Amino acid sequence: MTSRSGYKSRRPGRKKISKIRKVTLFQLLLIVLICATAYVMWLDYKIRIEFEGKKWSLPARVYASPLELYEGLGITSRQVENALKSVGFERINRPQRPGEYAKYADKLVYVSRDFRFWDKLETSRKILLVFDQKTLNRITDVNTGKHIPLVRLEPELIGKIYPEHNEDRVFISYDEVPPLLIDSLISIEDRHYFDHFGIDPKGILRAALINLRSGELKQGGSTLTQQLVKNFFLTHERTITRKFNEIIMSLLLESHYSKQEILEAYINEIYLGQHGSQAIHGFAMASEYYFARRLNELRVDQLALLVGLVRGASYYNPRRNPERAMERRNLVIQQMMTQGYLDKTQADKAISMPLGIVEIPGWSNAKYPDFLQLVRRQLGKDYKPEDLKTEGLHLFTTLNPAYQEKVEQAIHRRLGSIEKDRKLPEKTIQAAALLTSVETGEVLALVGGRYGDNTGFNRALDARRPIGSLVKPAIYLAALSQPGKYNVLSSLDDLPIRMKQKDGTEWIPENYDGVIHNQVPLYTALENSYNLATIDLGLELGLPRVKQMLRQLGVESTIPEYPSLFLGTLELSPYQVTQMYQTLASNGFRVPLRSIREVVDRDGQPLQRYPIDIEQTLDSKAVFIINFLLSQVVKQGTAKSLSARMPAFMPLAGKTGTSNDLRDSWYAGFGDNLLAVVWLGQDDNRPVGLTGASGALQIWTDMMQQLPVQPLSLIPPESVEWVNILVDHRVADNCREGQDYPFVTPYLPEHTGECIISIQDGQTAPETKTWSIFDILH
Repeated sequence: MTSRSGYKSRRPGRKKISKIRKVTLFQLLLIVLICATAYVMWLDYKIRIEFEGKKWSLPARVYASPLELYEGLGITSRQVENALKSVGFERINRPQRPGEYAKYADKLVYVSRDFRFWDKLETSRKILLVFDQKTLNRITDVNTGKHIPLVRLEPELIGKIYPEHNEDRVFISYDEVPPLLIDSLISIEDRHYFDHFGIDPKGILRAALINLRSGELKQGGSTLTQQLVKNFFLTHERTITRKFNEIIMSLLLESHYSKQEILEAYINEIYLGQHGSQAIHGFAMASEYYFARRLNELRVDQLALLVGLVRGASYYNPRRNPERAMERRNLVIQQMMTQGYLDKTQADKAISMPLGIVEIPGWSNAKYPDFLQLVRRQLGKDYKPEDLKTEGLHLFTTLNPAYQEKVEQAIHRRLGSIEKDRKLPEKTIQAAALLTSVETGEVLALVGGRYGDNTGFNRALDARRPIGSLVKPAIYLAALSQPGKYNVLSSLDDLPIRMKQKDGTEWIPENYDGVIHNQVPLYTALENSYNLATIDLGLELGLPRVKQMLRQLGVESTIPEYPSLFLGTLELSPYQVTQMYQTLASNGFRVPLRSIREVVDRDGQPLQRYPIDIEQTLDSKAVFIINFLLSQVVKQGTAKSLSARMPAFMPLAGKTGTSNDLRDSWYAGFGDNLLAVVWLGQDDNRPVGLTGASGALQIWTDMMQQLPVQPLSLIPPESVEWVNILVDHRVADNCREGQDYPFVTPYLPEHTGECIISIQDGQTAPETKTWSIFDILH
């Protein structure tokens, strides 16, 4: 091209410009293609790494102790029925499926579920139980007709330990998924699931048309694969970028994994509800949450309801929006019929069924929070916190739900009655209690506060209060462990005491009744809880010996080295007191309290056993004698109201305890099989106005009247003999006024008295004993 001036233009020609543009466009496209390929490759890598490396965060499941049934067991059909209901069994006329039962007059039939205990897998069986009033007479396998000596009921799920993100789920493999669940999912969410390659263009178009005609969102265009990608890898924001990623990742996911693998992940991941701060994920967990049943036990209508929640768990929440949930459920059922998964008869029957939602889930951490706190503390010694929250461990505990309920009821009723009689405001008095097995040290029930208390303070574990006269058995045991020097007839001075303290002040203790009893036998002093006589004995023994005895009984906390220790200024929690009396009840064998029996992984493989750990720390002869004396406390001492209310259960052993100014009311007692400790008081430490006998003992009695406590056998060990005692001397065996007391051979008292009670007259005024703190410590 030539310009008018005759020079050629330096601008490129049109052909050259076009060529340049083509090259540039090609380069841009190539760059875009390379970037897109790299991006897709990155998405592909992300999918494979996250999907294959996905480790489901499964909360630890905490189970109560299973109810064991055997012939001759003292139990009613109603009690067994309550136990079945607590684990989600449904009463029907003719039980056929696992989780169903029927009750007729003196018979109960149920179909057990498969359940993996810590020692073996129990498979489903149809069991017949025959009762005779309050006794189980016969156990039979209905299908085989064979007699069964013992059967364990599935234990109650009492709580969970959740992951940090508070997701709750029960993992279920594809092979365990009910076929009807898959059918219902496909019919309403993705009817071409097994035919498409991750996205369904026809489905998207069809859903758009249906939603347009109805004027509301009835169907979604996303496939199950797309829904999984959105929940698994992406956020829930509504943007074109997220939708693009969703489509690409769905195609990639389908290219690497089978339909079954994708569906298994979907069934375990999908969000289906909210329980407080815990998100309910997966159909197996939702089945427990809404129906208190396992997924494989659900009917068509129940499965359809869960599938209906996929569209919007909050919007179709059957507890808050039952009508909306019913309409959605019925739509799922109709779709199943339309697509041939159900016939009309089946569909009509399913539609006629009520929602059948349980009012509250069968499990709740709020049901036994105090006991679960003990479980957590004991688990913390062996497991990392993250393992407890993510590995899906199964924890089998010692809690007996039936016993727990009776303990809670006894506290609730008695405290209400006490407050009403004393005209106190409601919930003025607080309480704590523990119930344990004497033989094993298993914690069967634990109450850290009265029902409805929302402070979160576990008084059973953490409220350390002066134990009052509960300390006295340790002092008398320290003496009786020296049989050559002390026995039940040893004379003690119940006289006024004046004690000089380190700061120059004087401590002048008194008996609770203010009476001076002069010289009294050792057994009388303990039975009647005489303070002055106990101090006299403690001073003779010395603080170091008493402190050592408390250590042998299991007290591990700081023990004050002051003479007021003899009257119970030692501050312990109810849990620590229980450990102390557990050693007495176990005849001198220290049995650590435990709340866990076994821990298994999600596949049922044992991880940790918690066997009974027994160590003999005390002389069995001295312990037998002290336990006998504690039975006399119940028979004729400070706890005699117990023998009046439960005469058929005697002998039982126990000790009342009251702190200064009636601030704390205690009672610790036991039979051959059960031990319980009860504390009453106020959180602000104000006087509660109750002695151990008028407060805690009454609750203890209320509890034990409802529990199978067994009387003490009181079989003396070798080298312990019974001797007939009348007041303060031995009498002939045929003296009816006397009473047998145990003595260690060869330290038996001689025949020194007649079969007559002597009356002492003209006693002079008692002389006050004066001690210094130096004398006590040395």
